[in-house]
Amino acid sequence: MQDLNDMWYFAEVVEHGSFSGAARALDLPTSRLSRRIARLETSLGVRLLNRTTRKLSLTLAGEQYVRHCIAVRDEAEQAHAEISRILAEPRGPLRVSCPVTLAQSVIAPLIPDFLKRYPLVRLELEVTNRVVDLVSERVDIALRVRQSLEDSGSAIIKRLGLSHGLLVASPELLQRLGRPAQPSDLERFDAAGMSAQAGKIHFSMTGPQGAQAQVVCRATCIVDDLLSLLYAIEGGVGIGMVPDYMCREDIAQGRLEHVLPGWSLPSGIVHAAYLSRRGMSPAVRSLLDYLGEAMDSIPSSAAGGGRYEARQDAEA
Repeated sequence: MQDLNDMWYFAEVVEHGSFSGAARALDLPTSRLSRRIARLETSLGVRLLNRTTRKLSLTLAGEQYVRHCIAVRDEAEQAHAEISRILAEPRGPLRVSCPVTLAQSVIAPLIPDFLKRYPLVRLELEVTNRVVDLVSERVDIALRVRQSLEDSGSAIIKRLGLSHGLLVASPELLQRLGRPAQPSDLERFDAAGMSAQAGKIHFSMTGPQGAQAQVVCRATCIVDDLLSLLYAIEGGVGIGMVPDYMCREDIAQGRLEHVLPGWSLPSGIVHAAYLSRRGMSPAVRSLLDYLGEAMDSIPSSAAGGGRYEARQDAEA
């Protein structure tokens, strides 16, 4: 295959009518440019230029060849201009995956404002609880909530904040069975959850001065969807743990009560996973920055007693 630079050089020589004029435009030594055109003619096996002491003229082959050289040069310049335009402003498709409850409770309300800021971005949000493959599914950003980042593979991680699990119950249930004063009081309650062991749901709790407690309750309802779990707890089937961002409005409206507020449950790390910082499109960077700012501004009621923690990118 021909060196495309030589085709570009040849087009410039023809358009400027001389090696010296083209060399000035290309910022190359005239002797070097002359050698490159001579090498091009040798590789093609045909003379492209008639050289005299006064002027250059195209051979018949040169007339045919230069049209293609000009087309190649112009296409290359157009491609460069397109990339420069893309890098200058966030635009184009942006594929994001997000867990169902995080999308419904946190991310979806942020989308309209993000798209108002960046109207040329075309956001494709896949709301799913399954783990997506960033490479094979061509996902730009995967939003996730996990207790550990150790299984993130080769993805780069941007921590966005913490999601705190809250132990909650319906006011009617607490009125009937009494409000617990300490973790051991919970064992008289039934529980709803997303998993159980031998018909039991286990809660690991941390209290004042780092006190630890393990609580075991009889499982009355097991579901694999957080929204269904929330409805079950609101309906009084038992106590249960749900993310703070999901139940803060229910607590504020009196549909749920936070049980044992002095004791905490394991937190989840809200984070974005993406493939590479190198060559990152402005659309990807703009969404990462926007989510970092937006989650940092979420009030303490959404973050379980504090704003989202400081953000950082890290290899995982």
